[in-house]
Amino acid sequence: MTRTVLHIDSSARTEGSVTRDLSAQIVARLGAADVIHRDLATPLPLLDGAWVGANFTPADQRSEEQKQLLSLSDTLIEELKQADTIVIGAPIYNFSVPSTLKAWIDLVARVGVTFRYTETGPVGLLEGKRAIIAVASGGTQAGSDIDFATTYLRHVLGFIGITEVEIVAADAMSIDAEGALAKAQDQIKALAA
Repeated sequence: MTRTVLHIDSSARTEGSVTRDLSAQIVARLGAADVIHRDLATPLPLLDGAWVGANFTPADQRSEEQKQLLSLSDTLIEELKQADTIVIGAPIYNFSVPSTLKAWIDLVARVGVTFRYTETGPVGLLEGKRAIIAVASGGTQAGSDIDFATTYLRHVLGFIGITEVEIVAADAMSIDAEGALAKAQDQIKALAA
């Protein structure tokens, strides 16, 4: 039973967005007791030199300014840690994810916090979670050679330890919008709550 869902919307469109609609339907289907909603329509800050410097300063040596620089990242990571399931609404923009979603990823993928390096390679630290990604595209077919969005999201989520990733796709909507939406609806109905 899903207890807590982190619901992330990344479409620039706040109205009429297919991924916002699909991700909301997924969240409703899961019937979680608690939902944390993170809307990336208001963009997150991009990483800069000061942030990187703060991140690579040992935690016990960070200045108050460095702690403040990392506070949003800490909050976003805490939201991930609280969630059993992460639902991400991710439209495919120019074959990849929206820049706002990439900014979120940059803020949550932190060495020593959400992943660590070992002699045998990186190990994700957020294991035991499930992710469901609702994608929509005009012409890109999900899982095709030109879909860099779902492959990237699967990879980066796995990198931080979230390996159970499911895709709900309303793809190639410019070709057959009705069929794409019907397929996505069937995928939502088939999701285990």
